[in-house]
Amino acid sequence: MARNDTAPPETRPEDSAQIAAQVLRTEGAALLALADALPSDFGPTVEALLALRGRAILSGIGKSGHVARKVAATLASTGTPAFFVHPAEASHGDLGMITPADFCILLSNSGETPELRDLVAHCARFGIPLAGMSRDSGSALMRAANFRLTIPDLPEACSIGMAPTTSTTLMMGLGDALAVALMEARRFQAEEFRAFHPGGRLGARLAPVRQVMHSAASIPRVGEGDAMADTILKMTAGGFGVAAVIGPEGELAGIVSDGDLRRNMADLMERSAGEVCTRSPVTVTPDTLAAEALAILNRNKIGVLIVCEGTRPVGIVHLHDLLRVGVM
Repeated sequence: MARNDTAPPETRPEDSAQIAAQVLRTEGAALLALADALPSDFGPTVEALLALRGRAILSGIGKSGHVARKVAATLASTGTPAFFVHPAEASHGDLGMITPADFCILLSNSGETPELRDLVAHCARFGIPLAGMSRDSGSALMRAANFRLTIPDLPEACSIGMAPTTSTTLMMGLGDALAVALMEARRFQAEEFRAFHPGGRLGARLAPVRQVMHSAASIPRVGEGDAMADTILKMTAGGFGVAAVIGPEGELAGIVSDGDLRRNMADLMERSAGEVCTRSPVTVTPDTLAAEALAILNRNKIGVLIVCEGTRPVGIVHLHDLLRVGVM
C-alpha cells in the first residue's frame, strides 16, 4: 500500500477561532431568519399536538435522526408524550408502535430520504397525521405531509457546503420552539418538570423545600421574654446557629442569629430574646423550590431559613442541607 506522506495544512489557533466565529454567525443568522419567517403550519401543528390523544412520533435518518431523537426527548420531558422510531427498524416491525391516535413528525433535510417512505405510507394508510420538516417544500415528504414545517434553504456552515450544520441547527431550533410553545399552552409548571427529572442536580434544584427541610420539632424555639443565657444555650444545642422567637399565638415573632449576638454584645446578657431578635425575618414556604431558597440565602447573606405556613414555623433549612442534596 502506498504511503501518503502529505501533511495536513497547519492551522493556527487564531484561524480556528475565526472559523468557529464564522460558523456560529452563519448558524445564528439562519435561526434569526427562521424566527422572522416561521412556517405557516407551525401554529396548526401546535394545535394538533395539543389535541393529541396518543403520542408524538419522531423519526429521521443520519443527522436528522439525531435531531429527531433530541426533539422527542425534549417533548417527552416537557409534557408532550413522545418517542423516536428509527426508520429502518420501522420497516422491520416497529411500525406497529405507531397507532392512529399518534402524530408523526418526520425530519429530512432534502425531503427525499428513501428510508422514510414506509413511515409515510403507514401514515397515509391509517390516517395518521403527518408533519414534515424539510428545507424543500416541494419534496416527496412535504407533498405527503398534512403539516409542512419548512426550514429556510440556507448554506451549510462548513467550507464545502455539504456537512449538515445550518440545516440541523434549524431543525433543532424549530423542534425546541414546538416544545416550548406546547409547554406554554399547557401551562406546564416547574413541579411537573421535576416529575420527569427526579435524578441529579436538576431534580435537586426543582425539589420543594419541604423535601429538604428539618421538621418543626428541630427548630430551636424561645419566647420573647426568655433570657439571652437560655437563648444561647438553645441556639448551641440546636446546631443551626439561630433560635426562632415564638409569639403568644405560636407565630414567628423574630429570629436570633449569631449576627444579632454580635450586634448586641455590649449588654447582651441583660436583654431578652425579644429585644435582641431580628423582627420580620426572611422566611420561605414549604413549596418554595430548593433553588429559590438557595438564591434567597445568598442574596441576604444568611445561612438558615425558617420555613413557615402563614406565620407559623413548620421547618428549618440550612445552606448545608441544600448543598448536600446537590443544589448549586
